[in-house]
Amino acid sequence: MRSCFLLDSKSRERRLGNIEKMQETAERKGRLTLVLALATLVSTFGSSFQYGYNVAVVNSPSKYMQVFYRIAYQTRYGNAMDDSLVTLLWSLTVSMYPLGGFFGSLMVGPLVNKLGRKGTLLFNNIFSIVPAIMMGVSELARSYEMIIIARFVVGICAGISSNVVPMYLGELSPKNLRGAIGIVPQLFITIGILTAQVFGIRSILGNLEDWPIMLALTGVPAVLELLLLPFFPESPRYLLIQKGDEDAARKALQLVRGWDDVDEELMEMHLEDQSEKAEGRLSVLNLLSFHSLRWQLISVIAMNMGQQLSGVNAIYYYADSIFLSAGVKLNDIQYVTVGTGSVNVFMTIAAVFIVEASGRRILLLLGFAICCAACFVLTIALNFQDSVNWMPYVSIACVIIYVIGHAIGPSPIPYVITTEIFRQSSRPAAFMVAGSVHWLSNFTVGLVFPYLENGLGQFSFVIFGVICLFTLIYIWVLIPETKNKTFLEISQLFAKRNNVKIMVEETESKTKDQDGEHCQEEEVKATSF
Repeated sequence: MRSCFLLDSKSRERRLGNIEKMQETAERKGRLTLVLALATLVSTFGSSFQYGYNVAVVNSPSKYMQVFYRIAYQTRYGNAMDDSLVTLLWSLTVSMYPLGGFFGSLMVGPLVNKLGRKGTLLFNNIFSIVPAIMMGVSELARSYEMIIIARFVVGICAGISSNVVPMYLGELSPKNLRGAIGIVPQLFITIGILTAQVFGIRSILGNLEDWPIMLALTGVPAVLELLLLPFFPESPRYLLIQKGDEDAARKALQLVRGWDDVDEELMEMHLEDQSEKAEGRLSVLNLLSFHSLRWQLISVIAMNMGQQLSGVNAIYYYADSIFLSAGVKLNDIQYVTVGTGSVNVFMTIAAVFIVEASGRRILLLLGFAICCAACFVLTIALNFQDSVNWMPYVSIACVIIYVIGHAIGPSPIPYVITTEIFRQSSRPAAFMVAGSVHWLSNFTVGLVFPYLENGLGQFSFVIFGVICLFTLIYIWVLIPETKNKTFLEISQLFAKRNNVKIMVEETESKTKDQDGEHCQEEEVKATSF
C-alpha cells in the first residue's frame, strides 16, 4: 500500500483509483483460460496418462507374454523353462514398474530445480520413448529381458511424472481452480488404466500376436508431449522464486491468466520468496529435520501410505475371482473389468467438479470412510458367498463401491494437498518424499498381498479396512482445509501446529509513481521462526 507526500486533488483521485483497482484484482477469481486448459491437457495426457496405461497394460496379455517367455527361453537354450522361473520372471516384469517409480521419485528434486517443471516433463519423455521401442521389438529380438528392463525404465518415467505434473499444474493454476486442475492428473491416470483395459480385450490387442504393439503404444503420448509442451509456459513461481526472472514470470502469468494485471499474484510470490530466504532450497535431509515443516511432512507420508496400503491394488487383483464366483463367464470378465475402470474414470471426473465446492478434506474423509466400510463388508460377503446365493452380488457391489470411494478422495487428493502445504523451496523435496513413500507402498502391496491372500484369504481385507480407518482418523484430527487459500496462508495454518510463527515485517523504501512523484512504499517481508 502507498501513501503519497503530495496530496493534491489529482493525486488523491489517482490514488483512490489505484486502491479500487487493487481491490478489484484481489476479488477477481482466476478463470480456466485456453492456455491453462491446453497446458493441463497436454501435460496430463503426455505424462499422467502413461502412468495409468502402464499400470494395467500387462494384465490382460499376461498369459500370452508368459508363453513368449517360454518360447524365447526354449529357442535360446534348447529346453523348456521351469514354471518357477516363469513365475519369477513375471513377478519381475510386474514389480520392476513400481521399483522404477521409486527411483524416478528420487530424481524429482534435482531435475525440477535444474530444468524447471516443464523442462523436467520434456526430459522425462526419454524414459518413455526408449522403453516403448524396447517393448515393441522385444518379440522380434526374442528377449524377455528387454521387457523387464523397459518396465523399470518406464517406471522411472511414471515416478517422475506422477510428482512433477501435479507440481507444475498446481503452480500454474489460480488458487480457486488449484483443486480441480490438481485432480486432472489422477483423471488421466484412470483414463490410461481404462484405455489399457479396452486395448487388452482379446479381440483388439490383448492377444498372442498384438501384445507387443499394445506395450509400445505408451510412446505415443510421450511423442505428442515432446512436440506440443514447448509452446506452453514454465511455472511462473519457478521463474520468479528460483530463477529470479520477474519479467519471464510476469509474461507466463499474463499468458495463463488471460489478463495483463498480475501484480497482486506477483506480490504474493514475492511474499513467499521473502518468507523462505532464511530457509534456502531444502534437500530431503534438510526437510526431514526442519522443525517448521514437521507436520506437513508427516501428513504427506500418512496420506501416501494410506492411499497405497488401503488395498486398491489388491481390490483390482481380487476382482476377477470375485466376478467369477458371482457367475460372470470367464470370457466376459474382461468386459466387467472395463466397466469397473469406467466407473473409476466417471467418479474422478465428478471429483474434478466438486472439489472446489466441497473442499479437499471432506473428499478425503468421505473416500476413506467408503473404502473402510467396503473392505469390512467385502470380508463378510466373501465368507458367506458359498452358502448364501445372493452374497456374490454383494461382493461385486463392494468392489464397485470401493472403487467409487477411492476415486473421489484417496486417489486424487493427496497430490493436490502435497502441492498446497509446501512452499517453493521445500516443494521439490516434499514430492521426492511423497513419491518415494507412494511407490514403496505400491511395491510392498504387490509383494506382500499374494502371501496375505494365501495366509488370511478374504480376511486380508480386514487389514486394509483398518489402514483406511487409521488414515481417516489422522486426516480428521490433523489435516486442515486448504481450499481457496494461498500457499502462504496454508503455511500459517501449519505454523501453529509446528509451534513456529510466520511474521510479516514492513520496511519503507522510496519509489516514484507514474508522474514522477515520490511515494512511500511498504515492502512486506515474511519470515518464519
